[in-house]
This record gives sequence, structure tokens and C-alpha cells, in this order.
Amino acid sequence: MITPAFELTQDPDFLTIIIKVPYARASEFDVYFEGEDFKFYAKPYFLRLTLPGRIVEDGREKASYNTDKGTFTIQLPKEIPGQYFEGLDMLTSLLAPKKSRSAKPLVEEIGASAELSEEEEEFDWEIEQTPYKESLEGTLALQCHYGFGNLRSGVFQRLQHELGDVIDIKDPDQTPADERRRKRLAAEDAKFEPDHYLADFFEDEAIQHVLKYKPWWVDAHKKMIALQGESHWEQDTHTLVVFSDEEREQLRKFTNKSYLLDKRSRHHVYFGLIDILLAYCYEICVNEGDKNVESPWNIRKLSATLCWLESFTSIHDVLVSFGRRVLCYPLYRHFGLVTRAFNDTVMILQLGKAAVLKCLLDIHKIFMENDPAYILNDLFITDYCIWIQKSKSKKLAALSESLQKTTLSKSHLGFELEELEAAAVLVQEEESMLQATGTVSKQQLPPSELETSDSEESSSTSSSETEGSDSDEQESSASEDGKINPLQGTLQEERTAPLIDCNGLRQGTNTSTVEVSDEKSKVSLQSTSLPGKLIEELEKQMDTAIRLSEQAEGLATAGCIVQEQEENHVSEPDRFSTDTTGKGNFLEVSSKTNPLLFVCSTNEGED
Repeated sequence: MITPAFELTQDPDFLTIIIKVPYARASEFDVYFEGEDFKFYAKPYFLRLTLPGRIVEDGREKASYNTDKGTFTIQLPKEIPGQYFEGLDMLTSLLAPKKSRSAKPLVEEIGASAELSEEEEEFDWEIEQTPYKESLEGTLALQCHYGFGNLRSGVFQRLQHELGDVIDIKDPDQTPADERRRKRLAAEDAKFEPDHYLADFFEDEAIQHVLKYKPWWVDAHKKMIALQGESHWEQDTHTLVVFSDEEREQLRKFTNKSYLLDKRSRHHVYFGLIDILLAYCYEICVNEGDKNVESPWNIRKLSATLCWLESFTSIHDVLVSFGRRVLCYPLYRHFGLVTRAFNDTVMILQLGKAAVLKCLLDIHKIFMENDPAYILNDLFITDYCIWIQKSKSKKLAALSESLQKTTLSKSHLGFELEELEAAAVLVQEEESMLQATGTVSKQQLPPSELETSDSEESSSTSSSETEGSDSDEQESSASEDGKINPLQGTLQEERTAPLIDCNGLRQGTNTSTVEVSDEKSKVSLQSTSLPGKLIEELEKQMDTAIRLSEQAEGLATAGCIVQEQEENHVSEPDRFSTDTTGKGNFLEVSSKTNPLLFVCSTNEGED
């Protein structure tokens, strides 16, 4: 038999069931309903439902068949007019008949923390059973439990080759819960990168953009707030959560079953639900609702429940774990995203189990399309999708209220984020001050510094020397901006040794400079314009020998020595002058036939 697609709606007096049965014989169908039971048969389709309220047969019932759409529409009167049937969109929970409840749990821990103060649900003893298997002595004690409600064990012993691609913990079947938590915290501490965090903290344009995205639950929550105080019927008319055909089909595929959970296990399940929803909300926000190949990784990596098989004991522990993982693993590591996911999760829980179920179905689809993340569906998501349909709405409301009252700050995460941010802000301010200081022009300097600069310029005795001093000031200004002269950098360690830099060879309007390097001890000629022609012209007019020597301290020193020119070209010099002013030693030689000027400086860092 085939279970057909169906949906249920209601008004104050009637319950309407729409059943899609394409290619069925409309002339041969049977409908049975009494109390909470409903049965429909039209070969090859069969549907049996357990309704959340009672219906009666009083002559007002109606049924019709649409041949074009292939749908039966059956309208059944309610036994109590005006009664509101809750959970009509929980299709999986409606498929199986309601079973009798027999007893409460026989063993219950006394004095356990009760963040959920509602009365406990009764248990259903009719659960799925597995045959007993003999095991070696001591094997049972070594098995650690995990999964939904910590009901699974031994799973990864059969999936060792896929273990590393699904979860971070190694050998979960032999690792107790306390040890898992210690290893998780150590892994997060090792993964945290202050540079990445500070980069997202200061340069957050992309993050601020994704924070503006509004998923579907934002509008649904606004409608719910606007409808507060109105009756269930008005809320039902404005459908807040709508399931797609694909989601309804998936709900029909689930096998309805019950879960035997004690008080501790129920708390683990609720806290794990918060953890999974937080990771899902982060994924939806950063990708603005679009799915990509990284979506399964984001969800399972940010949820310690999925990635480390963690069993939380309080809501605050859930928030701390999620905040730490957001700042350690994904592309965007910003505390604002933690706050946004927190607020979104509160909205989803306040919207009720229909909104929670819709999110879980989306996670189920994301994992189903990814290999090997589908294993997490078998361990967690499928069970959550079935369990949430039978959960009490008042418990979800209490859970959202407890979550909303829980606070999380940066200091709770253990990464010293506030101190890190304060130090980064100080460094940024110092860099800004240095940059502002380096851009001050000569005209903006105090008068005392201007007089010092003028005295340095007045020490030159020729136009070429003045040009040399101007170049010195430009290089000094460049050094203030943080740009270190390569030649000065090589001599920075030996500040006691004199540096001789030969500048100012002048012929006509062309100026050439002799630079001396102490590393390779070579002389290079450079020119500001037409260097090749200038060198050839100088070689024709003079034959100059430049001798390099090293001083006793081991530093290479450049010496500029003017040798005698050829007798048929050079006459006696008309002027020979030196200047030792403390700023530098200047040597000038000139003649009538061959004007030549050398300027030699012995001060370190000056040309």
C-alpha cells in the first residue's frame, strides 16, 4: 500500500482533510472515522491517522473528488465545536495510531537541575526493541553513548574510514563525555587566531552586510507579535510557518516512533537542539539564505553536539561553546554573528515547534545531499524531526524564555577578547600618530627647527653644495616617514665609523653622484639625466682615480682624491678651499680650463 500525500486544516466547526490520490479509482474508496481515528482506502492508497481531537458523524460530514487534481476533500465535524486541534502540520506524528501510556520512568535522579520547570511527560513503553547479543565481559563498560538522547553507541566502530570527515573526536566509542569536553576546549584554544579575529573586528564591512539579511522567521515573528492576544483561529488563518511539498513528503517518509528519555536525557536533547539551531542560524545569516558546498561543514563544525558529540548540562554552556567555535573555525569570526544567531534562535523557539521542525528539515536536506554528513542525520537530525512533532509547545516556550534570560559576553569565551581589542586599538592610535607626524611639511615645523635647517644650508659654499644639502633634507624627511635608506641601514650598527659620500660632480647642467658601498666596495656612477654621455664627456676632460680604503674600525670608507690631470690639458688650480664646520668636510678644486667641484661629507647619514 502507498501512503498518499495529505494535509489538514480546520475552522471552529470542521476538520478538513485533503488527500492526493492520482490515478486512483474514485468509484471505489472507503472512509472510516470515529473519535480520534481516521482511515481512508482507495486502491492502491491507504491512510490511517490519529487526530489530535475527536470528530463525530452527525450528518454534516462531506466528501468531494477533484478529477483534474486527483484529490479527495473530506470535511468532518468536530465533537466539540470551537475546539482547537493543535499540531495538524506535524504529519509524522499523525500517521501512527495513538498508543496507550502505561507508566512513568522507574528510575529518576533526585535533585537534578531543572531549567525546564514544566511537569514531566509520561513515557511510552512501546518502543522499538533489538535482539539481545552476547558480548565479551567488560565490553559493555567501555562503550560510550552519544547521538540523540545518548541512545546510540558502537556506530563509529563500523565507520572508521569516514570518521575523520564527520566529527573531530577520535574513537568516540571509547571516549567518555568529560574527556570529549576537555579535548574540545584544548582544540579550540589551539585553533584561535588573534590576527584573524582582529582583522574581522576592524574590517567588518562584509560582516555588517550579512548582518542586514532577514531570514523567513523574522517576518513570521513580527506577524506573531502583531497577532498576540487574538484567538487561535485568527492565528491559524494567518499561516506563520508554511511547509513546502518537498518538506511534507519528507515528513511522510519518516517512521513514527517513541523515545524513552529520562529527565537528564531530555535536558541533553533540549540543549542539543539549541546548539544545532545556533549553528544553522549562523549558516543562514552568513550565506544570506543560499546553500553552498560549505553549508554542511559550517553547521556541523559550529555545533559541538554534532562535531564533538557533546552533551551539555546548561544553556550557558551551549552559548559559550557556540561562541568559541564561531571565533575559531569559519570564515567570518565576529562576536556580532554570535549575537545574531542567538537572537534568531530565540525567534524560532518562540514561533513554536512548526518553525523548529522546518529548520530541522532544512538541515536534514543539507546533510542528505552531502557525503558523509548524512551519518549525522541517522545520529541526530532524523530523531529530532520525529521527536519535535510530539514535544509540548509549553516546553518550547519555557526553553525560549530560559534562553532569552541567559547572557553571554566576550569575557565568558576565555580568549581575552576585550584585552586583545584594547591593545589593538592602542597600537592603531600610535600608528596613526606616527603617520600624522611623518606627513608634517617643513613649513609646519617650529621656528627653532627651521633655524637649524637654515644653518645647515648656509654651510654650503656653492650652488652645487646647496643642491646637495637640499637632497640631504629630502632624505632626512623620508627617513622620518619610516623609509630607511639602504646604505644607512647597512651602516646602522657602526655609528662611530665615519661615512664619506661623494656627491656633487657637476658638468654643465648634468649632476652625477659617486655612491660607495661598504659591502662590495665598488664605485658606481649615476646621473639624473643622460648618464652615459656625461661619463664619456668627463672621461675625455679628466682622468680621475678614485681610491677606496677601509678604516681601522672595519667600515668601508669612501675617499675622493683628485689626481693631476694630463699636462697638456690641465693648468694650476685657481682656487682650492676646504670647510670643516662639524657638518662635513668640503673640498673644492677649480681651474679656468676645467671647472670641477667635489663635495665630500664625513657625517653619517648625510650626503
